[in-house]
Amino acid sequence: MSSGERTETAERSDELDEQYTFDDVSVVMGTYNEEEAIGKVLSDIEDVTDGKAEVVCVDGSSDGTPEIAREHGATVIEQEPQGYGVAVRAAILAPDRPIVVTTDCDDTYPMEQLPEFLALINRGHDVVSGDRLYHGADAMPGFNRFGNQVFAAIASLLMGTRVHDTTTGMRAYRRDVVESIEWTENTGLSAELLIRPLLRDYDVREHPIEYRERAGQTKLDPLKGGLEIARSIVKVSLEERLRELPHRPSQ
Repeated sequence: MSSGERTETAERSDELDEQYTFDDVSVVMGTYNEEEAIGKVLSDIEDVTDGKAEVVCVDGSSDGTPEIAREHGATVIEQEPQGYGVAVRAAILAPDRPIVVTTDCDDTYPMEQLPEFLALINRGHDVVSGDRLYHGADAMPGFNRFGNQVFAAIASLLMGTRVHDTTTGMRAYRRDVVESIEWTENTGLSAELLIRPLLRDYDVREHPIEYRERAGQTKLDPLKGGLEIARSIVKVSLEERLRELPHRPSQ
C-alpha cells in the first residue's frame, strides 16, 4: 500500500465516531430475467431496512423483472446484456450514498443479515464480504462448491492471505474504496472486488452468511465461467503484486 493509501486509512480511522444507518446505504445488483425471485429479494430489503436503503438494479431482462423492481421502488437502469461484471459495475457506481452493498437477485443471499454488515462497517472495516462456505453452503451445487473452494485456495496462495469465498455476491463497501480502484473484470468481477482491496491493505472482513437454494435458472455456465474466474484471480493478483514494485525505494 502506498503512503497515500495509508494516510487515507488513518483518516478513515479518525472518523469512526460517525455511525452509518440504512439512510446511508445503497443495495445494488445486476438483474437478468429474475422475475421469479426479484420481488421477494426487494421485499426483504425493504423490511430489513425499514424502506430506508436505496435499491439500484442494472437490468438487461426480457421478462417482467424491471417492472417488478420499479413496483418495489427500485431505481432501474436499463442496459443491454453484457455480462455480470458490466452490470454490477454500473450498479455500484450509479448511487452516491457512502455505503454500497452488492447482492444477487435470485434469493440466495440473506437480506436479514444486512444489519450485521452495516455494524461491521461501523466498526471500521472497509469491506465486509459474505462467506457462503462457512456454514457448508449445502444449497450450492457440489461442482460449484468445489470450484469456489479451489478459487479461494488459488487466491490465498497468490495473495499470501487466507480467504474463504472469493466469488460471493454479497458484500458491503465504503464508497471511497470502490471509487479508488479501477475495475477491469467481467465474469471475475466478484473476485476482483475482493483481491484488489485486500492487496492494497484495506480492512477486509469475511463474515459468515447463510446461502439458500436459488429461485430460477442460473445464467452462468459453470465450466466456462469457472475458467474465466480462475483467469481473473491470477491476472488481478499478479497485477496488484507488480503494482507495488515501482514504489519500492531503491537500494
